[in-house]
Amino acid sequence: MINQGIKRQSLADLLPESLVTDLVLISVFALAIGVFAQITIPLPFTPVPITGQTFAVLLGGAALGMRRGVLGSLLYLGLGLVGVPWFAGAAGGLRVAADPTFGYLVGFVAAAGLVGYLAEAGLDRKALGTVAMMVGGNLMIYGFGLVFLMLELNVGLTKGLTLGVTPFLIGDLVKLLLAVGLLPGAWYLRRRITSGSRA
Repeated sequence: MINQGIKRQSLADLLPESLVTDLVLISVFALAIGVFAQITIPLPFTPVPITGQTFAVLLGGAALGMRRGVLGSLLYLGLGLVGVPWFAGAAGGLRVAADPTFGYLVGFVAAAGLVGYLAEAGLDRKALGTVAMMVGGNLMIYGFGLVFLMLELNVGLTKGLTLGVTPFLIGDLVKLLLAVGLLPGAWYLRRRITSGSRA
């Protein structure tokens, strides 16, 4: 599905290339994850809340590309662990590493890298490719999150899925549909602007 004929490029690569640009984009990405983390809906039957983090991670990672996506999500994770209260529920500090939800935070880094890589390969330019990219990113987050959740709570796979995956699938579908509109739409606008400037 990866189009080898497309130059490896993310949306962020359309901006003028400089160290300052990279630093700003990485910092804004980390901040965006922290802001979206405060959109939190606790669920009474699981320690994992519904948040806006995954949308910020996947959309931002795709827009920034693999390198900036990984660095921005690492910045978010690192600053949160040293005390910046921008994890879900305004949490922060090393104690978060012992929470059952910590695996999801680690998964954000891997997912941002994956969707960034796939976006650079051109998957974010069409709806079907964006769907595949977002599904892959979500699976990466769930993979890390579910394993850590099961270990911390000492539960099996069925219980782990009930606590850490199935309650969030409908929300993930909504986020996926938003991404399908935003990412290919941004590339479409870019093509229209470019073709208009050449006319």
